[in-house]
Amino acid sequence: MAGVLRRAVLGGLAAGASLGAGAGAARARVPRPADLEGVWTLGTYTDLERPPALHALVLTPAEAEAYEAPRRRLGGMPVPNADDVLGQAETERSERGDGLARVRGQIRSSWIVDPPDGRIPFTAEGLAAVARARTEQFANPEGLSGTTRCLANAAAGAPMSGGPDANLFQLVQTPDAVVIVSEKYHEVRIIRMGAAARGPVQPPQWTGDGVGHWEGASLVAETRGGHPGAILRGGRLMAVETSRVTERFTRTARDELIYEFTVEDPVLYARAWRGEMALRPAPGRMFEFACHEGNYSLPGILAGARLEEREAAAKGGK
Repeated sequence: MAGVLRRAVLGGLAAGASLGAGAGAARARVPRPADLEGVWTLGTYTDLERPPALHALVLTPAEAEAYEAPRRRLGGMPVPNADDVLGQAETERSERGDGLARVRGQIRSSWIVDPPDGRIPFTAEGLAAVARARTEQFANPEGLSGTTRCLANAAAGAPMSGGPDANLFQLVQTPDAVVIVSEKYHEVRIIRMGAAARGPVQPPQWTGDGVGHWEGASLVAETRGGHPGAILRGGRLMAVETSRVTERFTRTARDELIYEFTVEDPVLYARAWRGEMALRPAPGRMFEFACHEGNYSLPGILAGARLEEREAAAKGGK
C-alpha cells in the first residue's frame, strides 16, 4: 500500500528514490530520525472538547468506567435522548474504539489540554464566523460544505481530529515529504520537507499548506493557509487563511504515536490553545471510503432550490 501511495500520490516528490523497489529498501533510503509509517487510528470515546459531564483532564478508572459503560452498546456514541423517535442512534455504525483515550498512560477526557477547561477559547468574532460558516447556502454547489459534497474531510487537516467514523490515517515518508492519507474521502495531505519545503507558498486549500522539519526524533510541522470552508467537529473548530497550526509527531512506542498541536489565530481565538492525542496501530487495513451523499443528494438539493425559485417567481407575478 505504501509503495502504491508513493507512486500514485507523491510522484516527483520522491526526488530520485526508486519507489517500486519494495517497502524495506525504500525505508532504508529515507533519511529520517524516526519511523512514523503505518496505518493508525484515532478512534476513541474521547472528543476534541471535554463534555460537560467530565470536569478533569485525567480521569480515574472508576470515573472512566462510569462514562464508558452506557456508551459501549452504542459504539462510544452519546446516549440518545428519549425523543429519538427515528432510532437513528441504534442504526448508525460508529468506529470509536472501545473506550476513552489513553495518552502516556493517562485516561483523557478531551484532546484539548490547554485551556484547562478543555474547551476552544473562541473570541466573539470567532463564534460569529463559526455561525456564518455553519449556515450552508443550498442554492448552488459552491455554498455547500466540502463534507456535504463528499470532497474534503476537514478532520484530515491541521489539526487532525477523530470522529464517529473513518478514524484511520496512513503515514508515508519520503526524503522530501511526509504524507498523511485519511480514510474518509481518501484525503491526501502533503507536509513538505527539506528542499521541497522551500517551494512557493500554496493558495488556501482544504488541508492547509504544511512545511515540516525534524527536531530530534519528532516531526514538527507548521501549517497555514486553511480553507475558510473547512470546519471540524460540527462547526466547533475553524482554520482559515490567518490560522497557524504547529504539530509534533513523536513515536513513543511500537504501539503509540503521540500527536501534539497548537492552534493560533488572533481573530478566531482569544489565546493559543493546545491538544494532545495518541494514535494507535489500526486493527486492519484501510479500504476505500465511498461517500454517496454527494452523488445522490446534491442533485436533489439543487432541484429543491430551483423549485423554490420558481415558486417565489410565480408568487411575485400574481
